[in-house]
Amino acid sequence: MPPLPQSIVVIDYNGGNLASAARALTRAAQDCGIAANVTITADPHDVLSADRIVLPGQGAFADCAAGLSARPGLRDAIVAATDAGTPFLGICVGMQLMAQRGLEHGVTPGFGWIRGDIGLMSAPGLRLPQMGWNQLDFIPGAHPLTDGLARDAHGYFVHSFALGGYDPATLVATTDYGGTVPAIVARGNRAGTQFHVEKSQQVGLRILANFLRWTPTPAMDAT
Repeated sequence: MPPLPQSIVVIDYNGGNLASAARALTRAAQDCGIAANVTITADPHDVLSADRIVLPGQGAFADCAAGLSARPGLRDAIVAATDAGTPFLGICVGMQLMAQRGLEHGVTPGFGWIRGDIGLMSAPGLRLPQMGWNQLDFIPGAHPLTDGLARDAHGYFVHSFALGGYDPATLVATTDYGGTVPAIVARGNRAGTQFHVEKSQQVGLRILANFLRWTPTPAMDAT
């Protein structure tokens, strides 16, 4: 018998980019021959039973955190599922929510899965938000999420806030925008991209395909 399709959930909390993220995941699965059912949901039971979890996000950290908390049981389900080892991918603000705190519009707690705060970028002489294509800097072969990417791979960024005070061990890729900016982070079975993989064409599709094939080891210790 053929293997059952992977259950991929895209978290719905009014965080934006839901449909485009779901379409990109469906396309990535088709391109690499993975059977997958991609569902947009806010149901905690769907999250707890999913094979993989994707958390998109755009806008302000505080607004996205509030949107998650407004859905009964949703945040707890994400924590419980990922604690149990379910692979997680955050996109843009979804990645930022992995951090300890957001400093936009006050101080807002994040999931605390990776060290650091999300603060306003320092980019002297450059426009904020960073908007457009920028090159990714990574070590080929160092992490499964970057498998098959060319050294000059670019991602599509739209953001004014970024992760600071981070643990270098969680960095998978960076970009340069007035200084080093975390672009892909990962710790155990939880990963995130500051750029929009769903808007990053073949590079984004490759990263999503890598995520669908990824078999990570959960991070057991607290940040």
